[in-house]
Amino acid sequence: MSGTEIKASVLHGAKDLRVEVRNLPAPAADEVQVAVQATGLCGSDLHYFRHFRNGTIEVREPLTLGHESAGVVVAVGSASSPLKVGDRVALEVGLPCENCELCREGRYNICRGMNFRSSAKAYPHSQGTLQERVNHPARWCHKLPDALSLEHGAIVEPLSVAMHAQNRSGLKSGSTVLVIGAGAVGLLCAAASKVAGAKNVVIADILEDRVKFAVDNGFADAALTVPIPAVRPETVEDKLTYAQNVAESLKTLKVKDSSEAIGESAVTFECTGVESCMQTAIYATQPGGKILIIGMGMPVQTLPIMAASLKEVDLVGVFRYANMYRKAIDLLASGNPLLPDVLKLVTHRFKGLDHIPTAFDTAAKVKDDKGDLVIKVMVDMAD
Repeated sequence: MSGTEIKASVLHGAKDLRVEVRNLPAPAADEVQVAVQATGLCGSDLHYFRHFRNGTIEVREPLTLGHESAGVVVAVGSASSPLKVGDRVALEVGLPCENCELCREGRYNICRGMNFRSSAKAYPHSQGTLQERVNHPARWCHKLPDALSLEHGAIVEPLSVAMHAQNRSGLKSGSTVLVIGAGAVGLLCAAASKVAGAKNVVIADILEDRVKFAVDNGFADAALTVPIPAVRPETVEDKLTYAQNVAESLKTLKVKDSSEAIGESAVTFECTGVESCMQTAIYATQPGGKILIIGMGMPVQTLPIMAASLKEVDLVGVFRYANMYRKAIDLLASGNPLLPDVLKLVTHRFKGLDHIPTAFDTAAKVKDDKGDLVIKVMVDMAD
């Protein structure tokens, strides 16, 4: 099997995306070749697009973005594989070493040798999925059932993040959950909490349209639009007072048709990475509760650690996911009535490689030029 010329979207600098032709070799023995057809744009992709870096990670060579993807198998390597040409698959794009202690324990998401598509952390970079085809190890390609669309397949990636966080939370049925940040991952954390048996799911964001979306579409039972102070707190004391006030507002919320305040949360999913949100999470979580740190924001924060310590509130890190892709696919295909319609998160769709710069410009906005809410942007590269 000879190589194939394909087109790829390649980032050369901040906001400098170019469509280029590459030669893709035939898949190796343990690989399949996948025609990528649906890719969701993630916050990390957006950081690379806008700044040519993601936090402290700098891009050191031209990079194809995209990692929330699904497509169709178009070629199969020589080794035996359950996959065949024509199968629709969701791509799990993180490739761990599979030999270290963490990998052997099943925690391959934090493998030090992880090579993750569209990330510039490893060098040479592992190219992302915003290209016509990719070769990928067959064992990390998860077959989709007929009931699921390729867009469902792309949603599996952020849903796996939410389900991994849920797994680490130890959430007990009948508990109250707080989600801070009503972006795509926050909304999926809310959805996963409902499936896990949460009694009440509360969501908070500074954007009224986002929290309204969450409640109107069944992702949350109650919501708070967090007020932005007229004068930004500058001292540590003022910042903590602001966080305490937001936490008190969250505790007094009521679910529709209930006269009882929700109170403190047993589990809080912090999905923003913003310092004030993490501070609020500590004040809003009940004694013995857990805070799942999902948002990748400010790397250094001032937190009320004693408030967490005195309540024995656990701060639990969450990084990507492990052993969740098949579970996420099974959940999406299950028809579970507790799971909201996750495709409602896809608010904007763009067709083809040439429209990817516009797709990124849209993903960077809270609302599009028509005033419509932007949550998840999907790129369709099907023929």
